[in-house]
Amino acid sequence: MAILEICVTGDPVLHSIARPVTVVDDELRQLVADMYETMDLAPGVGLAAPQVGVPLRLFVYSYEDDEGAPWRGVVLNPILWISPLPIGEIDEEAEAEGCLSVPGERHPLRRAEAAMLTGTDLEGDAVELKVVGWRARILQHEFDHLNGVLYVDRLELPYSRRAAKAIRKSGWGVPGISWLPGRDDLEG
Repeated sequence: MAILEICVTGDPVLHSIARPVTVVDDELRQLVADMYETMDLAPGVGLAAPQVGVPLRLFVYSYEDDEGAPWRGVVLNPILWISPLPIGEIDEEAEAEGCLSVPGERHPLRRAEAAMLTGTDLEGDAVELKVVGWRARILQHEFDHLNGVLYVDRLELPYSRRAAKAIRKSGWGVPGISWLPGRDDLEG
């Protein structure tokens, strides 16, 4: 297995719609294994193929809730349904989100409380996830990556302004910038 470079905002692969996965072969299986290893080292709770420069509709996820229940998997060609967005003031702490492609930044973003996602796994078996809370947030975040949307693209004022300033200050927002977990001193 290998640790993969993670693309930073501004790279065209992050801002384009990914292609469907049409073939599951040894090369794709290796990509998924490398994505798990990269996500775990980063550390992250999800990693989409476009984040490692591969424009395919797949992502891996891994999250352990407060009770210690593990939740880990891969989804190819997902379809996502979400509940209506909550109404009211955003909670800057509870709704703060980060992204390995905007490393070190966290900003509050309103997400749906519940989500259902369908797709397939590497064996071609159906995957159906019905989740709430942080697990729903993770699925929405990773699904957005497959459609060329980063969480910072969804931020509202004043958070969008703060994120844009941080991106400019870091010199991001241009093609070709990446970081390698375990080598570079960055966190998402």
